[in-house]
Amino acid sequence: MTCNAQAVPFRWHRLKWAMAGLATAVVLTAMFPASGRAGEHPVPESDLWLTYPAKPGPGEGRHIVLIAADQEYRSEHVMPMLARLLSQHHGFHCTVLFSLNADSNVDPTQKIRWEDKQVTHNIPGLEYLEQADLLILFSRLLSLPDEQLRHFETYLDSGKPLIAIRTANHGFIEFNYRKEGKRVRFGEDILGGSFRNHHGRWQQDSTRGIIVEANRDHPVLRGVKDIWGPSDVYRTYPEEGHLPEECLPLVEGQPLVGRKPTDAVNTELIPLPVAWVKTWTGNTGKTARVFHSTMGSAQDFANEGLRRMTVNAVYWGLRLEDQIDPQSPMPIVGEYNPPDSGFAYKELKIVPRKPREFR
Repeated sequence: MTCNAQAVPFRWHRLKWAMAGLATAVVLTAMFPASGRAGEHPVPESDLWLTYPAKPGPGEGRHIVLIAADQEYRSEHVMPMLARLLSQHHGFHCTVLFSLNADSNVDPTQKIRWEDKQVTHNIPGLEYLEQADLLILFSRLLSLPDEQLRHFETYLDSGKPLIAIRTANHGFIEFNYRKEGKRVRFGEDILGGSFRNHHGRWQQDSTRGIIVEANRDHPVLRGVKDIWGPSDVYRTYPEEGHLPEECLPLVEGQPLVGRKPTDAVNTELIPLPVAWVKTWTGNTGKTARVFHSTMGSAQDFANEGLRRMTVNAVYWGLRLEDQIDPQSPMPIVGEYNPPDSGFAYKELKIVPRKPREFR
């Protein structure tokens, strides 16, 4: 056999290129063991919602759907902010869905059925809950068409985790999900409590978060410090009652007599739970982890402690608590100057806007 001397170096270079490619593949596989998940966002881009592709991170491209659909606490600012943080610093694909009006605008000024019985809300993209690994919900008194509610019902039966923010505990009107033939109350049964009253003065008091000492070692509280927000404390159970036994309280909220973190404690009002965890088992018998925080206005989320607790809850919900780093980055990505809470839309300059304007 004769040997072509000029072919030898060519084959050798091909071997080196192949070995280099194999090494790269091994590194990428180690970084993203769920093949391809971190590279391609599972939801197509659209003018009706926002998508945020995952950068490398411990989330490994798992997909989070965030829903902004309230009229009071500026969830349309909160959810894109959280999506930017979770995608850029923690490695999650994120999709933000909004409640849109007839002109396909994000419209927090839309009425609810208590004000107008003809109102039906619309959240395009709910079918992508099927591709979600976790749902973060910030809704208030929605009336959705049956075909959209069915996406929520399917999700609640899936065993996938749920994070609920502030008004989500009274997030729906005419919520007809049933388990074993019995109607399920979204706030009380799934989240562990629903809004009953403001514990203090609405739009006048603020909340100092106090970590529950007995549960300080819970993964959701890892690295969490100095929780404060300008929204008031919610009461979610009767005055003579308590948080349901299936709920594990993590943070109690002490009302302050003012809307600054240095304001004095309102000594006439006891602290009440403002963040807890529990589980929910749907019709399929699959059990989901649930985290609920009654803090969470857009201005509350300027507080790093609240952001960290919420991001930690994402990891915990996905059973990735071993990935929770108490020193992990929690910066606000991009500009974040949300308007104040409330219904004074004209004074606050709250007007319908396209989803892309919240990116």
